[in-house]
Amino acid sequence: MTQVVAPRMNRQTVGAIADGAFKVLLAAVYIAGAAPLGRLLGTPVWLMVVSGVALLIGGGVGIGYTRRRSMRTYMRLMIAYDSGWVLAALAGLLTAWQGSGAGGEVWVVYQAAAPIAFTAMLIAAAPAQTD
Repeated sequence: MTQVVAPRMNRQTVGAIADGAFKVLLAAVYIAGAAPLGRLLGTPVWLMVVSGVALLIGGGVGIGYTRRRSMRTYMRLMIAYDSGWVLAALAGLLTAWQGSGAGGEVWVVYQAAAPIAFTAMLIAAAPAQTD
């Protein structure tokens, strides 16, 4: 009898899948709670929904491409995405601390644009080398 052995997943692959799953979960929260979250963050409901859809696409494609792209490329893109995430959060907080109501919009606009950019770069990247 022949036994089929699934390829082992390393920590980076598990991390990439977890990152994608987090984006999908956040997308569900954004879409399901668009109205109350929009009020809380001072953003229009449509922007929350657009952001949720972008996160859903980014997370789904991210999960799907974990085996198709090198983890080196994937990690670089995740680091860039997460660095922008931190900067957008800081910019949003700074804006809010200065009394502007645009802090939430800064955050949500990043969440709408960055997953699409991440997805485009991931799809355009060279395929993983298979031995």
